[in-house]
Amino acid sequence: MMAGLSTRTSWFIRGRKYPAIIPRFKSSSTGDDNTFATDKSWSQEWKAAGLGPRLAAPGSHMTNILFVQTGFGVDQHGDRETNGATKAAVRAVRNAIEFNSIPGMIEAVPGGRQNMLIQVKLGVPAKEEGNFNDGMEPLHVDLSHVAKVFPYGKLLPIQVVLGGLSFPTGRIVRELGDQNDTAVCVAASVAIGYDNGKERSHNNNNNIKHATYDTADGF
Repeated sequence: MMAGLSTRTSWFIRGRKYPAIIPRFKSSSTGDDNTFATDKSWSQEWKAAGLGPRLAAPGSHMTNILFVQTGFGVDQHGDRETNGATKAAVRAVRNAIEFNSIPGMIEAVPGGRQNMLIQVKLGVPAKEEGNFNDGMEPLHVDLSHVAKVFPYGKLLPIQVVLGGLSFPTGRIVRELGDQNDTAVCVAASVAIGYDNGKERSHNNNNNIKHATYDTADGF
């Protein structure tokens, strides 16, 4: 079982670099198939069946993208400052994947679906209202709850950036724990693919490039 870990890293918005504390999962020293990405499970049925994402091996990168899914999720009630972004993020990722079937991954990914990499990026509203600026950070997201959404595959570190939306609903339900009428909306992209294991090339931000197909090249 794995615990969440906060690591200082950096992330990018509109080409500018901002420092932030981004929660990440503790890395496995081996990246073997028995190392779960989270100690939480989507359901008791999943837990009994041994379902859940594993941690990608250290140094893994998605060099080949096969499928990209997008979704959004909203939380309107309860303690939204503490848990709102987490609930919205879980709903966003579920929204991205729950209407899809990917049986072809067995043949498309070398080694089958057990070697399928999962790359998640979340756009999360800022803690404070207003236009984006250098000092703003996204609301806290408990990524162990986001990870439990996936039944299989190897999960890369989840990226959290400023994004999404917060907005007034005009409705406060005290019985549900509301303190105000602010709703939290999170946007998610979920890419699946694999690491071809070849020599890495980097882009201008020193991130490892993935294969891209351009119509100008006849694709």
